[in-house]
Amino acid sequence: MDKRPYLLLANDDGYDALGLSFLIEVLREDYDLLVVAPDGPRSGFSTAFTVMSPIAMRSVREEEGLSVYACSGTPADCVKVALNRYTRRRPDLVVSGVNHGDNSSVNAHYSGTMGVAFEASLQGIPAIAFSICDYSPKANFEPLLPYVKDMVSRVLREGMPPLTCLNVNFPLRSTFEGVKVCRMGNCRWEKEIVDCPSPRHDAEFYWMAGNLTNLEPEAEDTDRWALDHGYIAITPTTLDNTDYRYREILLNSW
Repeated sequence: MDKRPYLLLANDDGYDALGLSFLIEVLREDYDLLVVAPDGPRSGFSTAFTVMSPIAMRSVREEEGLSVYACSGTPADCVKVALNRYTRRRPDLVVSGVNHGDNSSVNAHYSGTMGVAFEASLQGIPAIAFSICDYSPKANFEPLLPYVKDMVSRVLREGMPPLTCLNVNFPLRSTFEGVKVCRMGNCRWEKEIVDCPSPRHDAEFYWMAGNLTNLEPEAEDTDRWALDHGYIAITPTTLDNTDYRYREILLNSW
């Protein structure tokens, strides 16, 4: 009998986040799952990894075809430790999320959810990062179910180019207009710093906040346009940061 596909799941909201629990329940019927997730929220960690302290791992759930561990490190740490110490064999796919919050456009650069997918891609493993534009810890994930199942099975069947992952964002809706394959929108965070009352006289304190401004609101091929108009946005994302157009200019002028 053929082995069932083996998936590694992780996130940045923590091992007990509702979005991760949703993924486990949706996928465990068809796949064997190893889940390694932070022991608490790690939003905004991107691909940061731990070097100044040891990483603690704790088993929190063990069932047939399912192992869940809590990790004291970052989302990228979860992938690194899992692949080096906890996988039975090389995972067929890494799935990250479902994140409580929007990871479209420039948010992908900061996202710990995307950090999981980036680390998997660097290790040569296909990866999908799922996010929903709902920051509530009690977000409703049920409308995502058929799309998550379909996208996971498609990637397992068709594969993915090297150094590439999928950034999938769902708008905050109970039904969707459809699915759009997009490019990353050109957006910018503005007014990011908010004053915080200072408990000390020798330092100043601030909160990170801000507004995400779409710099090309009329462009209909972006992830931001898709989400704003009720579509699920799929953005193929590559880790090759080379600007090939500018490279050609430099080659001709240097």
